[in-house]
Amino acid sequence: MRLFSVLWSFFVSALVVFANNTPSTTSGSFVTAQGNQFQVNGSQFRWIGTTAYWLPALNTEQDIIDTLSNMSAAGITVVKTWAFNDVETIPENGTWFQLVANGTTTVNTGPNGLQKLDMVMKHAERFGIYVVLSLTNNWNPRPLFDDLKTSIDNLTNSVESRSFQRRDITPGTNNSLPRNFLSNDYGGMDIYVRQFGLQNHDEFYQNETLITAFENYTRQVITRYVNSTAVFSWEIANDPRCNSTVPASSGCKTTTVTRWHSRLADHIRSIDPNHLISTGSQGFLCPDCEKLFTPTTPPPQPSPAPGQRRKNVPAPLTKKRIIQERVAQWKKTRRAAAPPEGGIQIRGRWVSTPTRRQADTGVGSAFDGSQGVDSEDIANIPNIGFSTFQLFPDQFSYGPPDPSLPEFNQTVEIGNDWIRSHAEAGARVGKPVALTGFGLVTNDNKPFFVPFNSSVASFPNATSTSQGFGAAPQNTSQAIGVTNDQQVDAYSQWVNTGLVSGLQGIMQYQWGQRGLTSQEGTTISPNDDTTTTSPNEDTTTTSPNDGYSAQAVSSGPSAQGVLQSASQQISNSLSLT
Repeated sequence: MRLFSVLWSFFVSALVVFANNTPSTTSGSFVTAQGNQFQVNGSQFRWIGTTAYWLPALNTEQDIIDTLSNMSAAGITVVKTWAFNDVETIPENGTWFQLVANGTTTVNTGPNGLQKLDMVMKHAERFGIYVVLSLTNNWNPRPLFDDLKTSIDNLTNSVESRSFQRRDITPGTNNSLPRNFLSNDYGGMDIYVRQFGLQNHDEFYQNETLITAFENYTRQVITRYVNSTAVFSWEIANDPRCNSTVPASSGCKTTTVTRWHSRLADHIRSIDPNHLISTGSQGFLCPDCEKLFTPTTPPPQPSPAPGQRRKNVPAPLTKKRIIQERVAQWKKTRRAAAPPEGGIQIRGRWVSTPTRRQADTGVGSAFDGSQGVDSEDIANIPNIGFSTFQLFPDQFSYGPPDPSLPEFNQTVEIGNDWIRSHAEAGARVGKPVALTGFGLVTNDNKPFFVPFNSSVASFPNATSTSQGFGAAPQNTSQAIGVTNDQQVDAYSQWVNTGLVSGLQGIMQYQWGQRGLTSQEGTTISPNDDTTTTSPNEDTTTTSPNDGYSAQAVSSGPSAQGVLQSASQQISNSLSLT
């Protein structure tokens, strides 16, 4: 609890230095992009935000009001939430926006449908908070979907699940969590693929029937808010890529995903001339991939603050440059570190042992196009208003770790490098850049951690007193679990790097809220201490926690000192902004 308030006080302190140049979000104006800045009423709008994908799934309007009120009190000016909630059968309880079943779609505009999103938008505007509305999600894991009847029989007959029979549980997820508890349990791309009888994830980007169905849904949502000043942007999709838990075809590549973004951006712009449009991608880069959109000369940038120089446009990104800069940084780190075991000294310098010497192992999956995403090419799409990226070292690899650094330091530095890479990419494109999601799982949150491409906890038997790192998932070399103080340290450094590098928005994942109204069969269900099969053993009146909730962690002994020091560092570095 205490760490949460301390952490957010750090974020708020980062905003204070912008106060004189940042307009009030209650001014009833649309956000625009001018050069590399967000602007409201002609003034720069730089922001700290958070994610609450579950906002429309809350049980009462008062819960929505209380959550947004707490965000506003903490200085949050932008929140990201899901503007989709797809089901293949109409649930008995809770919220749902669209039925996708047997090749047909039906939109729910009733009180438990889009009217819930209406509440979020109405009260966000009341509290001066802009909303990033994400229109679909890459992830919807259903590991038991292919053997659904057996799965349901096993779930119903298990002793552990009997107390959850009143809950609305998504079939095929292999868990007993209430529907909409996890961010990947709201439908998304793969529900279209499954319900339209297709096989590959990337058919969502290429099959005309699926694209048309998705465009029809987005049209109904967008037209509701085309004149709302509470909308920050339309996020075409959260974390789109070629692959998911549904397999991709061998023909999916970066241009597949880029071309789809271009079509959807044009579609949204044809409906809504007022709001920004963005991708919600992880931010993977690919300097050698085929480009669909030729970079144009960046437009004139706003004048720099007094005492600061205008920054030059960075050189184009190449694989050679990535490797050269990485090797140079690693050499710098090794020289500053203690002599390696077995190293020899030549002319006053320690030379690394053969095991420390790094060969050219390539640029890594974050830069080689293997994920099917070229975020810089997407950012060059004319109707894309700004560039986005995410940072989740617990789940994804953003580059090989520096072997000279301790494991936690590797995680922090990989994050810093990833942030700087995207600040540079934004400068080349000439559009604002926002980090639209970042997080690091603590030991306290480790028992609750469910990766985005999974439906079950990775460490269900872990305890909050676990020490050190857990095993690393397959798609990243970084192990899981840091202390609360380490999380604060990492967040402080990443926010500082982002602000100094010129990011215009930084969004933490995710907000935690207590005091919510529980209702049987819904996302916020009454607690049941008898279950042993779910990471949701203590969620009474508390917002969902997939391992990243800031509210759910406890205080570390030196959190206050760490944050005060980082806050002062940021204030000093940005005092002239």
